[in-house]
Amino acid sequence: MSWEVVVGIETHAQLLTRSKIFSGSSTAFGAAPNSQASAVDIALPGVLPVLNRGAVEHAIRFGLAIGAALNRRSVFARKNYFYPDLPKGYQISQYEIPIVQGGSLKVVLPEGEKTVRITRAHLEEDAGKSLHEDFHGMSGIDLNRAGVPLLEIVTEPDLRGAKEAVAYARALHALLMWIGICDGNMQEGSFRCDANVSVRRAGDPTLGTRCEIKNLNSFRFMERAIEHEAERQIALLEDGGTVAQETRLYDPERDETRPMRTKEDAQDYRYFPDPDLLPLALAEDEIERLRSSLPELPEARRARFAAQYALPIADAALLTGSRATADYFEALAEASGAEPKLCANWIMGELSAALHRDDRPISESPISAPSLAALLKRIADGTLSGKMAKEVFEAMWRREGEADALIEARGLKQISDAGALEKLVDEVLAANPKQVEDYRAGREKAFNSLVGQAMKATKGKANPAQLSEILRRRLT
Repeated sequence: MSWEVVVGIETHAQLLTRSKIFSGSSTAFGAAPNSQASAVDIALPGVLPVLNRGAVEHAIRFGLAIGAALNRRSVFARKNYFYPDLPKGYQISQYEIPIVQGGSLKVVLPEGEKTVRITRAHLEEDAGKSLHEDFHGMSGIDLNRAGVPLLEIVTEPDLRGAKEAVAYARALHALLMWIGICDGNMQEGSFRCDANVSVRRAGDPTLGTRCEIKNLNSFRFMERAIEHEAERQIALLEDGGTVAQETRLYDPERDETRPMRTKEDAQDYRYFPDPDLLPLALAEDEIERLRSSLPELPEARRARFAAQYALPIADAALLTGSRATADYFEALAEASGAEPKLCANWIMGELSAALHRDDRPISESPISAPSLAALLKRIADGTLSGKMAKEVFEAMWRREGEADALIEARGLKQISDAGALEKLVDEVLAANPKQVEDYRAGREKAFNSLVGQAMKATKGKANPAQLSEILRRRLT
C-alpha cells in the first residue's frame, strides 16, 4: 500500500515595525551584538512591557487578508521555558485567545487551486540568538532579536507532501510582503518555517505521529527536509518500528534530519496570562480603517488577470507572485498595447531570466515597464523579429539605450516589404534548384534549408513568417 505524507506549517513572520513589540529598541538588522537590547529586552527587575500598536495593526491586516475571524479581545500569556537566549525565562505570546482565528489561503498547484486552512495567527516576541562560532568551545548570546515582533501563523494539516508545503509557504511569503507587514528576507530570519510532518497509509483517516522540523529558512531546504523526514518515517514504519514525537533539525550538508529534543506539549510550557499586560481590545472603527487600506489581494488579482487578460491561471499565478511583478505586468500591458500573452511571456521569459542571472528583484530592473513596452511595440508592428528583439533587450539591459535608438543604430529593422521578399525568394529558388527539387519530392527538410538561405542573405532581417508564406506559395 502507498503512503500519504501529511504536513502542517508553522511560520514565524517578523513584522515590519521600527521598534520591538514591547520596547522602543530598534529592529534594524545587522547591528553589533547586544547593541539593540534595552532594559525591557534583557528583563531587568521592575521593567514593564508596552505593546507596539504597529504590530497589532499588522496582525489585523493579515487576519483581514485571509478572511479570518478577529478576536475583539485577545490575551497575552507567558510561555515558560529555560534557554540561555531567553533572558526572562519566559516568552510573551498568545495562547488560548489569539488575535487571529481561522481563515484560509488559496495555493495554485499544477493540478489546480487548493485551499489551505489557517488555524490561528498570534502575536509574540522573538528570543535572542545563540552564537556558536569563533568562541573556542563556548557560546555567545546576542539579544538584539529578543523582543522583535513576530506573527506566528499555523495551518491545519491540509498539505500533502513537500511540493504542496513549499507552494503554500511561497504563497504566504508573497501575501505578507504584498500587504506590507513583513519584508520576507529569509536570510535575515524575517520568515522562518517549522514543518510538522507525519505519514499514514493512503485512505487511512487517522493522522500519524508527527515530527516537527525547526527553522527552515529556504524553500529549497524545506522541500528537501520534508522529503527526507517522510522517507525516514516510512522506512521506520515498514521495518515494524514506531515514530516518536520529537523536534528535529535539518542538516543541509548531510541532507538529513536529526533529533533536537522530545516534542513538548502545551502543558509543559505552563502558560498563564501575563499579569503585566492588559487584554488586547480591538475597536471596530480601527478594523474598518485597516480593511479599507488593504490593496487588491493576490487571489483577487490572479482571478482578474485570468479573466481580463485571457491568461492561463498558471501565468496569472506567476505574474502575481509579487505585487511588484503584478504592477509591472499591468504597466507593460497598458503602455505597449501588445497582446497580454506576449507581455506575460516576456516577463516570465527574458526579463525573469535576466533578473535571476543578476540576482535582482524586479523593482531594480534596468528595463522599466515603459521601456520594455517600446520594444514590444516593435515586435507587434513587425519592425523586429523575436530574435532581433532579444538582441535589443540585452543591449537595453546593459543600459546602452532605448529600443528605437538601438534598432536604428544597429540597422535591425525587419524586412517586411512584400515586393522585396518576393524578389529575394525568387533569387534563392533560382540559386538552389536541388533543394527545390527535394522539397517538391516531399522532403520537408529542404524547405527549412531554403528558409535558412533566405535569412542568411538578409542577415536575419527578413520577417520569418512572411518569408515562409511567400516561399511556400512560390514552391506550389
